Amino acid sequence: MRLRCAVLDDYQGVATEVADWSPVADDVEVVGFGEHLADEDALAAALADFDIVVTLRERVPFPASLLARLPRLKLLIASGMRNTVIDYAAAEARGVTVCGTPSSSTPPVELTWALLLGLARGLVEENGALRAGGSWQSTVGADLHGRRLGLLGLGKIGGRVARVGLAFGMRVGAWSRNLTEERAAEVGVERVDSKEELLASSDFVSVHLALGERTRGLVGAAELALLKPTAYLVNTSRAAIVDQDALLAALREGRIAGAGVDVFDVEPLPADHPMRTAPRLLATPHLGYVSRANYEAYYGGAVEDIRAFLAGRPVRLLG
Repeated sequence: MRLRCAVLDDYQGVATEVADWSPVADDVEVVGFGEHLADEDALAAALADFDIVVTLRERVPFPASLLARLPRLKLLIASGMRNTVIDYAAAEARGVTVCGTPSSSTPPVELTWALLLGLARGLVEENGALRAGGSWQSTVGADLHGRRLGLLGLGKIGGRVARVGLAFGMRVGAWSRNLTEERAAEVGVERVDSKEELLASSDFVSVHLALGERTRGLVGAAELALLKPTAYLVNTSRAAIVDQDALLAALREGRIAGAGVDVFDVEPLPADHPMRTAPRLLATPHLGYVSRANYEAYYGGAVEDIRAFLAGRPVRLLG
């Protein structure tokens, strides 16, 4: 009897197209879920008859209470090699193996620049006006060359974003609590002494920090008030790092020039969510990791995980 494998949040319906599942086809039936299952009751009901679950990033929490309601679950695969919403102790106690997959930092770097450039040159407004037969040239673009790019975080993604900024001729500074002069020098950027100094001095600010107790709410109303009225903020990292209500207020009141956001407190966004209609906001539906190459890595890795698990030699163990 074949095992059943659920692929969660397969919005585009491509999980079985971007990877070759034939190596496990005789042993595993794959079922994609195109709609997000938002609460524990819905997840428990939908996944009760599955032996394997593949989950995207940290979109779906797997606490002990949910794992207890999935008696058939044997293998849980999370895309990437870091996941903070799985209760690993509970999984181990229930005999559930948890594995990760390969992933790339390239797609979020590229999306960061898509948002930043879209904001700077008013691409959405100008494209909308052109297609609707509206005004010709209604905005004045913000220059990148010679302007200051401030990065909150200079890890793998932040470092690559910095190098693109340097290629544009921007002056790049970075801050995080653990950032060293050596790391800043390695990337070729200035280490800034405080987040306050970084925010107040930058024309563009981009967030590239991991979410944790020290970064949750790191940018709130007081920090947003430090930004220049001509400054832009981009967040492709984690929603909870930037206070969403404070950001909405700053946008509505015109206290900053604009924001580019790819992450939200609630995902998918409800139809009536204020982030859908906020002024000066360029928003995308969490596309940071969504690229063909990354999906090939995620789902190809999931197939490898399943094959290894079936052979009794699981790989890329998490927890």
